[in-house]
Amino acid sequence: MFSAPGKAFVAGGYLVLDPKYRAFVIALSSRMYAHAHVEKEAAKYTEVCVKSPQFAEGEWCYKIDLSRPDLAQEIHGRHNPFVKSTIDVVLLYLAPKQNKRITITIFSDPEYHSQKDSTPKTSKTGLKTLYYHSQPIHKVAKTGLGSSAGLVACLTTALLSCFSESFDVKKETTLTRIHNLAQVAHCHAQGKIGSGFDVAAATFGSIVYRRFDPQLVNKVIESWKNDDLVQLVDNTDWKIEHTKCCLPPGIKLLMGDIVGGSETPKLVSKVLEWRKKEPERSLEVWTHLNTNNMRLIESLEKLQDTSKIQPETYKLSLRSLVEGNKSGFSDVVSSIRGIRRYMKIMTQESGAEIEPDQQTELLDYCMSLKGVLGGVVPGAGGYDAVCLLVAEDAIPEVVERTKDLSVTWLNLREQETGIREEDVSSFIGFL
Repeated sequence: MFSAPGKAFVAGGYLVLDPKYRAFVIALSSRMYAHAHVEKEAAKYTEVCVKSPQFAEGEWCYKIDLSRPDLAQEIHGRHNPFVKSTIDVVLLYLAPKQNKRITITIFSDPEYHSQKDSTPKTSKTGLKTLYYHSQPIHKVAKTGLGSSAGLVACLTTALLSCFSESFDVKKETTLTRIHNLAQVAHCHAQGKIGSGFDVAAATFGSIVYRRFDPQLVNKVIESWKNDDLVQLVDNTDWKIEHTKCCLPPGIKLLMGDIVGGSETPKLVSKVLEWRKKEPERSLEVWTHLNTNNMRLIESLEKLQDTSKIQPETYKLSLRSLVEGNKSGFSDVVSSIRGIRRYMKIMTQESGAEIEPDQQTELLDYCMSLKGVLGGVVPGAGGYDAVCLLVAEDAIPEVVERTKDLSVTWLNLREQETGIREEDVSSFIGFL
């Protein structure tokens, strides 16, 4: 059984589309899980059945002729592009000769979806609580933590494990293979080549990320040949960056779901339109934004170093932060202010509501609270979420001081690890 984390995109929104720039993505404690069961011999066909018991109609079963795996049809006539694309890409890559009957069961932690019309169930060991929904998955509202990337990453991992005698997700080569295949599958399912930050965080955990050249994946999707896919996955330098980067000790990410927040509209297309119309001005704004993004990453890394080299000094700074003195963290505070300033300029000049006024009011108020280093509207922006960097000991006070506002703080924390193997015993009663 394997799992992949959710994500919060803290710095690098929009810029991540361009390989010139780097972004900071934090992996979260909400996880997607994939449990694989294999029967060696099937009859004439390979059968892959992906079950998602937390949702109504949550079963997609494919009968696959290994000579033409891409022609596989779902036997109930159901449609799930992320499941189908992942199976197609993994089988194209492996080109297996022996038929198997594979059942993969997917679970997701409660934070990925709205809990409306759902029933909590707890495993027999009492270690795990999951929510079961009365609606099919496409009718249940998502919270924007990267469920499709998490699904593709852990499903890719589970499928690969079914065809391998020794499979170790602690090895860098295994993770790179999972990442490359999952990127191709995710792009294929979406019908476009995204920046890939969500798949990278689902695979590698909390990272500083620089994207791949879209043409790499485009060529393989167009040719759809085993040789081209193997060459891309195993023998091509994607020139991406996924450097481990995490929050310093005692600083936590607080993710807020905005009550009554509207769905984020098509923001990216408005920003790209603005870039086309105003190339010089947009480059100037992006350059300033990038400077602040990099300052944030550097100052978090410096704090990480200080906590190891001068632990007592660092502890004193943390204590002062909780009491409202932010001077020991001034670089983080000013870089977050800078990020917000240029995101707001982009909002005003492009017409895309990246940091709308109601989010500005909420973030300004949160930044005035003791222990809060700053906050942003994560990812592409919009109305539905905010995230804060807060001293851990100040969190109860922040939650108390914001209880009458239109924000619900999610029970999430940072997790450095991406794909990992899980202990199945936590899921007894679900499987």
